[in-house]
Parts: sequence; C-alpha cells; structure tokens
Amino acid sequence: MQGRVPLRRLGFWYGLAACILKPLTWAFMKKDWRGQEHVPASGGVIIAANHISHADPIALADYIVFGTGRVARFMAKASLFKGRGLVGSVMRGAGQIPVHRQTADASLALRDAVAALQRGECIAIYPEGTVSRDPGKWPMQAKTGVARLALLSGAPVVPVAQWGAQDILDSYRSKGLHLLPRTTMHVLAGPPVDLSEYEGRELTTEVLRGVTDTVMAAVTRLVEELRGETAPAEVHVHERRSALSDARRTA
Repeated sequence: MQGRVPLRRLGFWYGLAACILKPLTWAFMKKDWRGQEHVPASGGVIIAANHISHADPIALADYIVFGTGRVARFMAKASLFKGRGLVGSVMRGAGQIPVHRQTADASLALRDAVAALQRGECIAIYPEGTVSRDPGKWPMQAKTGVARLALLSGAPVVPVAQWGAQDILDSYRSKGLHLLPRTTMHVLAGPPVDLSEYEGRELTTEVLRGVTDTVMAAVTRLVEELRGETAPAEVHVHERRSALSDARRTA
C-alpha cells in the first residue's frame, strides 16, 4: 500500500467531497483492497475499471485516493464544466477532466485528458461507458476511448476490477439503496497492460479495437479472480442489442 493523499493536496472542492464521502464509506462499506502496488506512485497513469453500479465510483475513488496515494481524476462531458453554478464549480475546482463530445475529431475530444496524463495525472476511466448491461454484470465490449488515451499519451493502463457495489445499488434492476448490512467492496488492480505491439502504429479502427479488447481482457481476468467464476465466452455488446430493439420497435 502506498498510503493516502493528504487532504491539503486535494484542494477545496475535492477535499470537501472526500470529507463528506469518506465517513459514508466507513459506515456502509467493508473493504477488500488488493494490488495497489501496481499503480505507479507518480507520472501519468490510466486506471481502467469495470462498471457495475452507479455506486462504484465512490469505492473506486476511495481505493485510488486512500489506497494508492494518487489523486483520481474522472472524465465527464464538457457541458458539466460550464457556468457559475455548483456543478461547474465543483467539476472545475476538483480538477476533473472534460470530454468534448461534440468534436468531430475523436482524438481532439480527449485533448484535455491527454494533456492531464502528460503532466502526470492519474485518470480513472470506465471503458464500457456505462454500467454493465450484461445479465451477469460481466464487463461488456468497451468503447475505444481508453485506446486513444493510451496511444496518444503513452501513459500505462492499469486494469482494475470491482465487485460488491451492485449489492448497494443494483442499477437498472432494482429500486433503492441497500446500505445495511455493510457490503464488502472488492477492488483489485493488476499490472499495467502490455500494449507494446501497438506502439507507434496509426490509430486505425483495427488498432483501437485491438488495444481496447486487450485492456478489457485484463480487466475481465481480474473480475474472474474476484468472483471466483469464469466469464462467459461471448462478450455482451450493449449497442448491438439496443439497435436491434430499436429496429423491432420501428418494424
């Protein structure tokens, strides 16, 4: 374990959020944290994690900040950073990373994230882009943003598996929170993913998909370790199923 981040290093808004959320993690979550040694103590790094519940960002941020000693920066749509309201103030003040979704060039959409990695930030990303819709909550096929980030920045990608948050909030399947009895948050990081075969190559569709699938395969292996189960041979593709449903509704 590399230790916790001193609150003074987090800044006002990030520190305030930590002061509010940390007692909640003590009260409602037990922790099984492993693999912190795989997260480098300094330098740009991408934390690529599976997404099982709208509650798991709290567990992941807790693991990164208080388990690895890094300040976790999360990515969010750029519109949330605009204006003088509370949301924009918090997002900017906490140093989170805007994603410019309306940009025609996909690489430019991630320009702020690439710059953050190059100046040594730790960015947490959910490559799937949404909470898993897989029936067993296994990792789905991911979007290629994680590949673009890795190849454009040169930052290592550390795969992370989470399990347990779905028992607190089973997103899309049940109503309400289940805070008691306390649920164990299992978080396991693995060694950086070996992406050397893709270094220096053009960002083609094939390369981006290859990097993304390699990262998600590493994440899935860690999820299997946490759960003591084997993932399905076929990876769930959320977009394909949604498109099929739309076609059926309009047929």
